[in-house]
Amino acid sequence: MESDSAGEKEKQRAAWSSVVAAVGLTGAKLVVGLVTRSLGILAEAAHSGLDLAAASMTLFAVRTADKPADKGHLFGHGKVENLSALFETLLLLATSAWILIEAFERLFRKHVQVEASFWAFAVMAASIAVDVSRSRMLYRAARRFNSQALEADALHFSTDIWSSAAVIVGLAGVRLAGAYPSLRFLAFGDVAAAVVVALIVIYVGLRLGWRTIQALIDAAPRGLADRIQHAIEALPGIADCHQVRVRPSGARWFVDLHVTMDGMRSLEETHAATEEIEEEIRRLVPRADVTVHVEPAPPA
Repeated sequence: MESDSAGEKEKQRAAWSSVVAAVGLTGAKLVVGLVTRSLGILAEAAHSGLDLAAASMTLFAVRTADKPADKGHLFGHGKVENLSALFETLLLLATSAWILIEAFERLFRKHVQVEASFWAFAVMAASIAVDVSRSRMLYRAARRFNSQALEADALHFSTDIWSSAAVIVGLAGVRLAGAYPSLRFLAFGDVAAAVVVALIVIYVGLRLGWRTIQALIDAAPRGLADRIQHAIEALPGIADCHQVRVRPSGARWFVDLHVTMDGMRSLEETHAATEEIEEEIRRLVPRADVTVHVEPAPPA
C-alpha cells in the first residue's frame, strides 16, 4: 500500500508539472503571437492552450483513477484515464480545424503582416526546451505506471517540439522575404508552418483517438491472452489453461482465466497453485487484478 501511495503521488506530481508548464507556455505564446500577428505562433498558443486543458484533465484523471473500488465502481475508476485521453483527442481535432480555417483565410481572403521579431524566435525556442523536458518526464512516468492519461499528455508535449520547430522555420521565411524581394514567396512561411502544426495535431489526435477507443471497448493487446495461456500451462501441476480474458482499465489490467488441475489436490495445495498462477501473470502484466477459476481434471 505504501508503494502504491508513493506511485500515486509521483503520477500526480508529473501531472501538476505538466499543468504549470502549459500555463507558462500558453501565456507567453499568446502575448507574442498577438504582438507579432504571427498565425504560426497563435496556432502554437492555441495548441498550448489545448495542452493546458488536456493537462488539467490528466491531473483530474490520474487523481480519480487511483481511487480504490467502491460499491458504485466495483472494478475501480481506471476508465477515467481512458475518458481523459478521449477528451484530449476531441480537443486536438477541434484545434486543428480552427488552425486550418484561419490559414485558408490568410492565404486567399485577407493579408496580415507578420512581424518576425526576436521575441517571436525566443518564445518558440524556450517552448522547445520546456517541451523536451516535460515530455521526457511524462513518458518516464507513463511507462512506469502504465498510465494512458500521462502518455497522452507526453504525446502533446512531444508534438509541440516539432510544431514549434516548424513555426521557427516559418518565421525565418518571413524574415528572408523581408530582406530579399526575390524570396517574397517565403512570406507565406508562417501560414505554411501553421498548416504543418495542424497536420501534426490531426495525426496525433487520430492516433491517440484510436488507442483510446480500443481501451474503452476493452480490446486487449494482440497476443497477450495467448502468452498468458502458454505461461500458465508451463507451470507444474497445470493440465490446461483456457478461456483467458483480459481487459484494460486505466493503468490496471483485469485478467480472468480457467485452469484445470488434479481434483485430488487439497484445498491448501490448490490455493498455493493459484497464488503461483497470479504471480506468473503479474510478471507478464504488472499490477494485474487476477481471477483464477479452478476446474478438476477428468479422471484418467
